Amino acid sequence: MPTVLAILPEGVEELEAVAPIDVLRRAGCSVTVAALGPARRVVGRNQIALEADTTLAELPADAAPFDCLLLPGGPGVQHLRASPAVHALVARHHAAGKLLAAICAAPTVLHDAGLLAGRRYTAHPSVAHELPAILGDERVVRDGQLLTSRGAGTALDFGLALVSALVSPEKSGEIAASIRA
Repeated sequence: MPTVLAILPEGVEELEAVAPIDVLRRAGCSVTVAALGPARRVVGRNQIALEADTTLAELPADAAPFDCLLLPGGPGVQHLRASPAVHALVARHHAAGKLLAAICAAPTVLHDAGLLAGRRYTAHPSVAHELPAILGDERVVRDGQLLTSRGAGTALDFGLALVSALVSPEKSGEIAASIRA
């Protein structure tokens, strides 16, 4: 069973967190939702309170990397970018060859880590000034172990692409058919 760590900062774009987490869990993935801050309750950009499974600080520092590190976007990305713990996790997962998934403004975290140079990626148009090679017309882009997406409107496609990458394209198609019926 693939493992995923989703990090939720205050101000997260709720749809970009909930849609991929939901789809991944439907596919049988073990998704750990970790709040970036000290409380498990995280309030998103639209004032929806989300309850994380744990906090990032509560995770064992020596635990094996997850199969995927999921970074949702929204105004809370500023907190992800400012967090040394997030930077360390990104570096650790990248070094281990694990999937790094970022949506909306969160690809800037990958940019900060030096992982987007020479790579194909997309992100929200609001960060295009920081990410000059953005593929703005693409809904979801996979380049090796990087998976990026544009924003809330592509969150379901992003989740299905994660299932395809972590489980199988067939499982992704099965879930897509069941939820789009």
